[in-house]
Amino acid sequence: MAVRHQLIHRSPRATWAVFADPTLYGKWVVGPSESTPLDDTWPALGSRLRYTVRLGPWSVEGVTTVRHQEAGRELELEASFKSAGTARILLQLRPWGEETLVVCDEHPLRGPGGVLHNPVSEAALQLRHRGMLARLARVVEEQPAEVLRA
Repeated sequence: MAVRHQLIHRSPRATWAVFADPTLYGKWVVGPSESTPLDDTWPALGSRLRYTVRLGPWSVEGVTTVRHQEAGRELELEASFKSAGTARILLQLRPWGEETLVVCDEHPLRGPGGVLHNPVSEAALQLRHRGMLARLARVVEEQPAEVLRA
């Protein structure tokens, strides 16, 4: 189970504002080259994003579904690739003074990804999370203050 954390120099409210904006996912999530909301209610329970991952000339589409959320505190997602299975991703926001500690917990849930999960794939997830959480911090910290108050 890949668990990683990142301190973001903004409030949990500001960080949640980035989670709640489906147009920003391509700026901080590592992997997808593009994402499109499938529902107007993101990040409501059951809402979905479609995304495309490109690797050279190949591309594959997947869908991420909100399985649980507590506004401003937790966002739990199920990312699905048809052939590779699904993964559970929990993003928790913890107040840390006036800043936010984001904890990301991801693990394979169904399909070949779960069956083939091993120390090597775990290490790859850790590297992915390191990049993703650093990008998330940059996106949150670069947002204008008036956007984050909305």
